[in-house]
Amino acid sequence: MSDPQPCTLGVDELVLRPWRSEDQAAVWALAADPALRQWNARGFGSPDEVREMVARLADWSGGDRASWAVTDAVGTLLGSVSLHSVDRVQGDAQLGYWVASAARGRGVAARAADAVCRWAFAAGIDRVELYHAVENAASGRVAAKAGFTREGRLRRSYRYGDGVKHDELLWSRLSDDPPPALH
Repeated sequence: MSDPQPCTLGVDELVLRPWRSEDQAAVWALAADPALRQWNARGFGSPDEVREMVARLADWSGGDRASWAVTDAVGTLLGSVSLHSVDRVQGDAQLGYWVASAARGRGVAARAADAVCRWAFAAGIDRVELYHAVENAASGRVAAKAGFTREGRLRRSYRYGDGVKHDELLWSRLSDDPPPALH
């Protein structure tokens, strides 16, 4: 995989576009959502954290991450999806996402995750991993719908927004796995 370049992806009525500084206000408006605060270790605690998070998501220059704002057709922010920890030698990456409460239950995260996996596979990534807290059952449903296979449990693996280290479930999707039936 060569250095990822900012690009826009479309899937159904969703638009996945590079983050921009103007997105800060929309993210801050979503920051009161307890689920976003619970399952994200940082980024939603203050306007400064939101500014730093959006700047980090917008920065593709290191070659080890690619992030998209997920919007509807008129530009309303619905969430985020990112590839991070991209290892071009091994052909591996990790996927992360979050979705605004008003957009949950509509397949937004699963369709965005699938679109980014397809993009990554076309760019030469062979394996995409996804981790989530055991207690975050909704994220497990997203992983399954997006074509990931559950591989195992990591004990006390990651400190989430509540400050507690949670066990996580590890999922993966390989470039030659059958695509999910989302559309």
